[in-house]
Amino acid sequence: MNSPASTTNSPLAIELDQVKCSYGDRTVLENISFAVKRAEIFFIIGGSGCGKSTLLRHMIGLKHPMKGSVKYFGRDFTRATAGERQELLRTFGVLYQSGALWSSMTLGENVGLPLELLTELDRSERGQIVALKLAQVGLAGYEDYYPSEISGGMRKRAGLARALALDPGIVFFDEPGAGLDPITSLKLDELVQEIRDTLGTTIVIVSHELASIFDIADRVVMLDREVKGIIAEGDPKELRDHSKDIRVREFLNRREETVHRQSAQDTK
Repeated sequence: MNSPASTTNSPLAIELDQVKCSYGDRTVLENISFAVKRAEIFFIIGGSGCGKSTLLRHMIGLKHPMKGSVKYFGRDFTRATAGERQELLRTFGVLYQSGALWSSMTLGENVGLPLELLTELDRSERGQIVALKLAQVGLAGYEDYYPSEISGGMRKRAGLARALALDPGIVFFDEPGAGLDPITSLKLDELVQEIRDTLGTTIVIVSHELASIFDIADRVVMLDREVKGIIAEGDPKELRDHSKDIRVREFLNRREETVHRQSAQDTK
């Protein structure tokens, strides 16, 4: 089911060039440029109100940049035709903060929805893929459960199974640890790493949670509300210890979340 876009020879999964994000006359971010390598776990970080989720919405096509370009596997998503955009949309999945599952549908129906809408697979074939995707996220046998019948962490996993339904080359996460206890958040991070390692999926995560950032990020970009742009890029541990920007050091040297994560690891 892999889209042709994911089989191009570009070594980069994502490229942003001089992207400007605005709501009407209000500019939220400008001059946003960075690249994400294939099979990289890449975080977009920063304090509240810095534009993390706004940038994500512009990257996945919910909002159109006022300026600049977003490319996936070397192909320009920003300037693509309607048909090309539909093809490129199949190269990535999204796990929204709440999981965004349909409450009136079972987990199996939720996960199978992209397959029903975007493929010509028959019911039996879709069922086999749904079972596989739920098993990949540790929810084997939960096809007939409704979202209200499972925990918040399990709903996040089910949302991830749906994001993986079309075998995307990239998966975006919007604050995946929001509302989760430290142990559940830790297990979700471990699942993210497993998906990257076993499937070669490129992972982009919007988050402010230090525990996840330090545990699984290969690289980060840090946004700043006042600058309306990027103030740091690189390995988060290197930035924490050696950045010359006090804003970066202060953000990455907060203690509370990492202490909670260590407690969770000790409890396992």
